[in-house]
Amino acid sequence: MPAALTLDLLKQADHDTFCRLLAGVYEHSPWIAEGAWTRRPSDGFTTLAQLKRTLVEVVRAAPEAAQLDLIRAHPELAGKAMVARTLTAESTGEQRSAGLTDCSPEEFARLQQLNADYSARFGWPFILAVKGPRGLGLSRQQIIDTFARRLSGTKEFEFAECLRNIHRIAEIRLNEKFGAEPVLGNQVWDGAEALAVHSEPGFAERGELTVTYLTPAHQACAAQLLQWMREAGFDEVQRDAVGNLVGVYHGSDRRAPRLLTGSHYDTVRNGGKYDGRLGILVTLAAVRELHRQGRRLPFGIELVAFAEEEGQRYKATFLGSGALVGQFDPAWLDQTDAQGIPMREAMRAADLPATLDAIAGLRRSAADYLGYVEVHIEQGPVLDDLDLPLGVVTSINGSARYRGRYTGVASHAGTTPMNRRRDAATAAAELALFAEARASADEGSVATVGLLEVPQGSINVVPGACDFSLDLRAPTNAQRDAMVLDVQRQAQRIAERRRVQLQLEEVMVASAAPSDPAWQRRWEAAVRALGLPVFHLPSGAGHDAMKLHELLPQAMLFVRGGNAGISHNPLESVSNDDCELAVRALLNLLDQLAQETP
Repeated sequence: MPAALTLDLLKQADHDTFCRLLAGVYEHSPWIAEGAWTRRPSDGFTTLAQLKRTLVEVVRAAPEAAQLDLIRAHPELAGKAMVARTLTAESTGEQRSAGLTDCSPEEFARLQQLNADYSARFGWPFILAVKGPRGLGLSRQQIIDTFARRLSGTKEFEFAECLRNIHRIAEIRLNEKFGAEPVLGNQVWDGAEALAVHSEPGFAERGELTVTYLTPAHQACAAQLLQWMREAGFDEVQRDAVGNLVGVYHGSDRRAPRLLTGSHYDTVRNGGKYDGRLGILVTLAAVRELHRQGRRLPFGIELVAFAEEEGQRYKATFLGSGALVGQFDPAWLDQTDAQGIPMREAMRAADLPATLDAIAGLRRSAADYLGYVEVHIEQGPVLDDLDLPLGVVTSINGSARYRGRYTGVASHAGTTPMNRRRDAATAAAELALFAEARASADEGSVATVGLLEVPQGSINVVPGACDFSLDLRAPTNAQRDAMVLDVQRQAQRIAERRRVQLQLEEVMVASAAPSDPAWQRRWEAAVRALGLPVFHLPSGAGHDAMKLHELLPQAMLFVRGGNAGISHNPLESVSNDDCELAVRALLNLLDQLAQETP
């Protein structure tokens, strides 16, 4: 086996040696290594992540024609070059790892047709990092499914997605050259896979992930996480009165305030594997590493895996983190789920006390904590678009949610003149368009009508009722409130003009949560220490940090999501390398705190 490449070797190399050492990282494109040579720091690359980012920047700065040549330098999957055995050694190994050299006749025919269709549509070969987000290889079915899905994409998106996959291919090749294995990242990625085996009936049979509050699948996840906390070295592990899982890793001074961190382990219906759970697993890996080193910090670490954040089974969003800040609504206990089961009964069935006294005892005191940090998948396309693995969150947007109904008069679609109609559906449609336009007029605001339904609707009946939802979000409370007021007023105007009745119920209001400057700076320093540029972005999604913000200074770190950052979706994805960087960033933040602590 040849000796692994090192950053010291690169630093000492002359131009020709530098380019030779990086040969093959990008397929038939030596100009990328040339570009990295000109961009190398005067003291050499200090981290592998810095080298990877520099190579990405070379490609991003290249003319579109050069980027297209790079894409076209790659072979088709299971294509003519593979059959003729003219692939590079790197491509041969990658296609073999995914089993593409062992396709059945039916699979091979399917891939050949997909190759032809894709080339005809886009004019370049389909590029996919077939070693996948874990680096072990995608299955042939996963490859075929991804191929078919992306065939319907736009030319602009596919061009960018091909380049993103090329960077992932290059990352895996660099890992192999350097003998680098993302051990901590693998722990995170594998943990998410292991948790994802637990899903609720009706979803599990279809291979879909759904874990809602206190169901058997939820309790199975809780048992697994508690076991992992113990194995990772947490000194105290317990499930609290609302089902949160709490692990404490003591510091050298048990009386010192702790760092609080965590995220949620429930999911939306047919959701992804990383929303919420990523933050829990990143902290588990970090504490496991501290325990492996036999290291205690001057402060303790308290990890809370929140039992509920999504509000899927009951209308009780942020139930888990809300309990920690004294905001558990007593009325929640009497709420019923779709099967008519009250929350109080579900709690008792899960061996929780289901009493307000027990829940009130969960409230934390700010004096006991240094602050709150949370690692989370971005749930958006920004980092993926920029080819950045990590982003520092500046603020969590404030939000307001409503359920509404317009009620008009159901009437015959053929005999009711247009000027005599009292159409509830067109009223809701008009409101949806107004909300879209109103949010677009603000910097950072968003508005969504996610539910739109005509109860007992018929193709030949003017809708007599239409149920709808409103989700309004903005970077500040004032901006959100102004948008809410405008939408409410317009909703009433529409009702009056269209001669329908309006019902509008507030479901949830959450305040914006700006990141604490000092904690944000710690995340920034942690990202820089990895050799990565610091990129700031707001969070359009709500997080448990929004609740803890009411008690403690907080700041979040985002991890890039693959597949254009899609979330609340089975296509939600992260790579083991990005997970590794997230764990390393958290460990660096812990080191900073240790140095600051007297």
